[in-house]
Amino acid sequence: MPEALVVDDDRTIREMVRSSLSKINVDIIQAGTAQEALEAIKTGSPEVVLLDIMLPVVSGLDVFREIRELDRRLPVLFITSSSESNVAIEAMQLGAFDYLAKPLDLPKLNDLVSKAIENRRLMNIPVALPVGGKKRSSGDQFVGRSPQMLEVFKSIGRVASENVNVLIRGESGTGKELVARAIYQHSPRSEECFMAVNCAALTETLLESELFGYEKGAFTGADRQRIGKFEQCNGGTIFLDEVGDMSQLTQGKVLRLLQEQRFERVGGNKTIETDVRIIAATNRNLEQMVKDGTFREDLFYRLNGMTISLPPLRERGNDIALLVEHYLNEACYEMGRTEVEGISSEALDQLLQYRWPGNVRELQSVVRQSLLNSTSPVIVPSSLPDDVSSQFKSTPQVFQSEDPLDEDPALPLSDLQLFVDQRLAAQTKDLYSETLETMERYLLTRVLNETGGNQTRAAEILGITRGKIRDRIAQFGISLEKTVSIDENGS
Repeated sequence: MPEALVVDDDRTIREMVRSSLSKINVDIIQAGTAQEALEAIKTGSPEVVLLDIMLPVVSGLDVFREIRELDRRLPVLFITSSSESNVAIEAMQLGAFDYLAKPLDLPKLNDLVSKAIENRRLMNIPVALPVGGKKRSSGDQFVGRSPQMLEVFKSIGRVASENVNVLIRGESGTGKELVARAIYQHSPRSEECFMAVNCAALTETLLESELFGYEKGAFTGADRQRIGKFEQCNGGTIFLDEVGDMSQLTQGKVLRLLQEQRFERVGGNKTIETDVRIIAATNRNLEQMVKDGTFREDLFYRLNGMTISLPPLRERGNDIALLVEHYLNEACYEMGRTEVEGISSEALDQLLQYRWPGNVRELQSVVRQSLLNSTSPVIVPSSLPDDVSSQFKSTPQVFQSEDPLDEDPALPLSDLQLFVDQRLAAQTKDLYSETLETMERYLLTRVLNETGGNQTRAAEILGITRGKIRDRIAQFGISLEKTVSIDENGS
């Protein structure tokens, strides 16, 4: 369970916080003095500190500065009386996570502590580069050996140490947050703050307030000054997820910040300077949005100091098998399923052929569900979720297109004109790669039929390595029996 350090000379407050945080499964370490608090940080590993400003002998601000010396990434949540709000605001400007006024609003306390713990996780859990293997990692991992992922790793290495903005592009679930964290952790700002903001999860007004803060009285309900993420994260890195969902008004303010590293809080006229690095991510077509007038062209070019494009899982070949192994090991460890030996070849074949519309995030969920459904040491096809297994009811001996818009399931692969006509009718957006994949699938199947499934001879005829033959057999779901065939929905 995560731990919170509560620093307050009032034992009643500490007990109240302990009782409240137990509801969200957070343990607490109690400290009544500044010295006890600093010792607890040195000897323990709290994920968040709740710090009273008015401590005996010493000011909470002085304690905060000492905490920053010990661990600059440890979130500190100030507890203060309303008369000391100016001191708390000063602490926020120095990098504190947030503050709460007494008497404590316990539901809000729980919410802020949860956010602080998640923030700590984002900063502290390492992102390993690259990949694969049976040994469980102590942090998050990029798993993959495909050429596409190796290019992603190289791009992270090239840009991490440079003070330029980065735009991460890719479908939902491909791992854009992992890329952002890897850039941060390998950058000169790695000892400073890292904060993530989901632009799609907040309304225009809330997002503007979250990023830039607001002055007291700026709008109804603004009963105190609020420090925004750009001010709070001075010297650090901000990850703007789903940046394509940002309103035009907020886009303009972010553009100015990128150009001048200065801004004003909502409802204020005081110019505030800051120094933040922005990493943005989106799954939307920003170029089309620029043409449509819904995204500012100048902001697009400012954010796009360097682009890192994450491939969808369906295009990563044998990475799928590596990811299945990685997440299965991880799930077995977390669930204590020591009896599980692995996954059957039939079940793995179905996972290799599945299209993965939800990408890596979906694969992780499928592996966990399969483990929960399994009653034997080996995960078999019947253990797979219905969304996956329902697509593999039979194994016909002819190619069958996986696209439901194709009317002829027995389309001869050699009839290229018919295939192209059907894909055009289906209004495909990826005809080039679909056609190349279809031609390669047909060629490989045809040659393997000719050689009776002899991969060595097929490699000689095709002029490629046997390893590449094996990769394509797995990727296309080719069944090597007396007659070489492609499984239904092979991909």
